Amino acid sequence: MLQANLSNVMAAEPKVDCFDESVVELTCLDGIATLTMARPKQFNALSRQMLEVLTAKLQALAQDKTIRVVVIAAQGKAFCAGHDLREMLSMESQDEYQSLFAACTRMMMTIQGMPQPVVAKVHGLATAAGCQLVAMCDLAIASSEARFAVSGVNLGLFCSTPSVSLSRNLSRKQAFEMLVTGDFIDAEEAKARGLINQVVDPAQLDEAVNHLCQRIKSKPQVAISTGKQLFYRQLEMGIEAAYQLAGQTMACNMTDVQTREGISAFVEKRSPRWAQDTNA
Repeated sequence: MLQANLSNVMAAEPKVDCFDESVVELTCLDGIATLTMARPKQFNALSRQMLEVLTAKLQALAQDKTIRVVVIAAQGKAFCAGHDLREMLSMESQDEYQSLFAACTRMMMTIQGMPQPVVAKVHGLATAAGCQLVAMCDLAIASSEARFAVSGVNLGLFCSTPSVSLSRNLSRKQAFEMLVTGDFIDAEEAKARGLINQVVDPAQLDEAVNHLCQRIKSKPQVAISTGKQLFYRQLEMGIEAAYQLAGQTMACNMTDVQTREGISAFVEKRSPRWAQDTNA
C-alpha cells in the first residue's frame, strides 16, 4: 500500500497555476538551463510554492531535447535553508505535513529521473532539505564559503527525508553523524565525505560550473541519458541483477549511431564526426 501511495504521489502533476512562478528563474543558453531559486530574503527556503514551481520547470526541461545540462543555483547569501519553517508551523494536521513532504519527494525524484545531468551550484548555506537537494543532484560544485548541515535535530525534528539522499552519498556512519549532531561541515569536508564534487574559490564558481557543463555537453546525448538512468537503477539492485541490466543497457547503447561513430573514430585514429543529437 505504501509503495502504491508513493507511486501515485510521484505521478501527480504539480499545480503551478496557483503559484507565483517568479520564485524560480529559468535561463537557457547554448544547451545549458539554469534554475535559480529566488527567495533570497527567506534564504531560498523550500516553501510549497517553491517545490511545485521547481518540479514543473524540471519536468518541462526533461522533455526539452535541446537542453543538455541543468544547473540549480540560488540568489542571496544562502543556497537553500531547507523547508520553510514558518509555513510548516502554520499547518495543523499530519495530512498537511505528509502532502508537503510528498511534494518535496516528487521534486527530488524528478531530478533523478531527468535524462540530463543536474548540477548543484552551491555558494552559501545548504541546510536540512537544502543539503538534501545538493545530495539529490547528480553533481555538485561548491564555493569554499559554502557550509552544509542536516540540522533539524537541533530543533527536535530528525531530518528523515534528507537522510534518504544523504545516506546514498556518504558512508552510513558519516551520514548518521551529521543527522544526529546537526553539526555543520565546510565545503572541503563535504567533498572529502562525498557530498560534492569540487570546491572552488567563490570568484571561480561560475567558471567551474560552466566548465563541467561544457565537458558533459561534449559527449553524445544518448550515452549520458542512458547512462544516468542505468546508474540509479542498478544502485538499488543486487549485484547479479545490476550486471544483467548493465549488460542489456550497453548492448542497446552499442546499436546507437553516435556510439558506433565514436568507436569507429577511435579505431581509425580520427576525431568523431558527431551527427546532431536526436535522443533525450
